[in-house]
Amino acid sequence: QPKLGARGIPAGWQGQSWGSPKYDLTVVDNAGHRVLHLRSENEGSTISRDIKGKVDLKQTPILEWSWKAVVLPRGGDSRRKATDDQAAQIYVSWPRFPESVRSRIIGYVWDTTAPAGLVAPSEKTGTVTYIIVRSGTADLGRWVTERRNVVEDFKKIYGEAPDHPGAVSIAIDSNDTNSLAESFMGPIVFKRQ
Repeated sequence: QPKLGARGIPAGWQGQSWGSPKYDLTVVDNAGHRVLHLRSENEGSTISRDIKGKVDLKQTPILEWSWKAVVLPRGGDSRRKATDDQAAQIYVSWPRFPESVRSRIIGYVWDTTAPAGLVAPSEKTGTVTYIIVRSGTADLGRWVTERRNVVEDFKKIYGEAPDHPGAVSIAIDSNDTNSLAESFMGPIVFKRQ
């Protein structure tokens, strides 16, 4: 359990190796549960957790999480490199050598503009395919619980069944739109169907 009030990269997570992240992240209480409060002002921050050998998608193919978007980056749109900012993002990664070219990464995002249900490759990062899970302000300020069948999503995108994933990441960014973003992220778990 990360400590309440802990700031920056939470224990058990790693920072990113690119850009100038501010890691404006704080562990806060939400109705007795510890959640992560993320803020971003004209920057991007990504944290990752190694799950290699810890998740068997044959047993637990369902990714479940709760999130709340508070401020969406103005004009953010995953479909375009110039506006590729989202208030709340979760990535599941399958690293393959060489990682920068061959890794497979699915990004589940809450987008400002791109419509929910859309599956779109990132123009910015060739290894990432976005699935727009939520879009716009309809649920802004409300906790929402999401469930995704990662195996089915992977098959749809890559045409084959996935191996076990290597990492889960949480991200927020607002640097392409030069704006603000704010969200909360609850626990992320892999579950049985």
